[in-house]
Amino acid sequence: MKNWLRKHPEVRTIRVAAADLNGQPRGKRVPVRFADAVVANGTRFPMSVLNLDIWGEDVEDSPLVFESGDADGILRPTERGFMPMPWLDAPTALMPIWMFHENGQPYDGDPRHALSRVVERYRAHGLTPVCAMELEFYLIDDSGRKLQVPPSPRSGKRRKAAEIMSIRALDAFDTFFTDLYDACEAMDIPADTAISESGLGQFEINLMHTDDALRAADDAWLFKMLLKGLARRHGFAASFMAKPYPDYSGNGLHTHFSVIDRNGRNIFDNGGPEGTELLRHAVAGCLNAMHDCTLIFAPHANSYERLIPEAHAPNQICWGYENRTTAVRIPSGNPAARRIEHRVAGGDVNPYLMLAAILGAGLAGIEGKMVPPAPIAGNAYALDLPLLPDTWAEAIDQFEGSETVRGIFPAELIRNLVMTKRQELRYIEELSPEEQTEIYLDTV
Repeated sequence: MKNWLRKHPEVRTIRVAAADLNGQPRGKRVPVRFADAVVANGTRFPMSVLNLDIWGEDVEDSPLVFESGDADGILRPTERGFMPMPWLDAPTALMPIWMFHENGQPYDGDPRHALSRVVERYRAHGLTPVCAMELEFYLIDDSGRKLQVPPSPRSGKRRKAAEIMSIRALDAFDTFFTDLYDACEAMDIPADTAISESGLGQFEINLMHTDDALRAADDAWLFKMLLKGLARRHGFAASFMAKPYPDYSGNGLHTHFSVIDRNGRNIFDNGGPEGTELLRHAVAGCLNAMHDCTLIFAPHANSYERLIPEAHAPNQICWGYENRTTAVRIPSGNPAARRIEHRVAGGDVNPYLMLAAILGAGLAGIEGKMVPPAPIAGNAYALDLPLLPDTWAEAIDQFEGSETVRGIFPAELIRNLVMTKRQELRYIEELSPEEQTEIYLDTV
């Protein structure tokens, strides 16, 4: 890490940042001359900082604040190390960090540690998950009272209609996407294909698969930070809000995963399109946990406006082969790449918690040899199937009381997340729809 700074003498300041329960970066600005001390000794801030609500306020009555005296945790660099922050004017380096207790034990309320625990469970079986994510987002002109698509830097015109997979729509923002890909390269974020989506100003970028689940979540977290910062530099907003426009499609964050054994063999591959029995066990685990983990996949008030029928945002608990109307899809293609696509999460999720929930559920299915129901053929929305919770309050209650959730997440994280979400729910009900949009647009 020190070598990186020596190779970049232009850097004038650094940021140290950890993901809180909402996935928001929390941290400090540090003069570059003190960077070596942070690398060697870490930094400190209250453990309660990772348990802030969407406004960045301490959760009322949290035992982290009063019962503990608002004790500090020690935040140490992750294995990611330094990287540039290309959306800032001054040359700046970002160092991701995560939280530990004074005795060196991981802090259970840290979302990145929650994912690490799940990965360790796979490792105990001699297994490694391989993950990739697809992130949908909107480019938005929010300078006026009404949200709208930004004018094209090339033509000065605003798109009047959605153009799915349109090259013209991508070319309209070519300068922005060129800068975005250059920035991803500088930050070592594996951004792959970009496409235009079905909403006005909506796009999707795929992140390449990796056999390091922590890195996959890091990539998604860093990409969201980068995209929002770079868009502002170009004069508009980029938003992962689940449903910024009532009449356009919502933003999803689809996750693909397979599992390899000690020999590097994909345990879902049986040489054919149907996959192995282990794949079906993992599918069953994902379906079994989906209802109780909805709070992870739909963490905010606005999230539930996306989960509506016939909008490619599944609200039913089902699976199928090459079927985008189902919550879990098994894509076709080369059997060696046989995998599960989990399609429930919105773009507003915390990537660490989302991936922990999906991988933890899949492993529980494998361990328990769970058997899924029959795969769905045709339009799943037309069938009478088990449903996800349709309100935020119900999702919070289901998450809190679930044995399945307790099998994936530590008790402290469950307690903290439930308190955080109940406070957010209480406050958000006092706001108008316009005020809610203003808050969620930039923060999630």
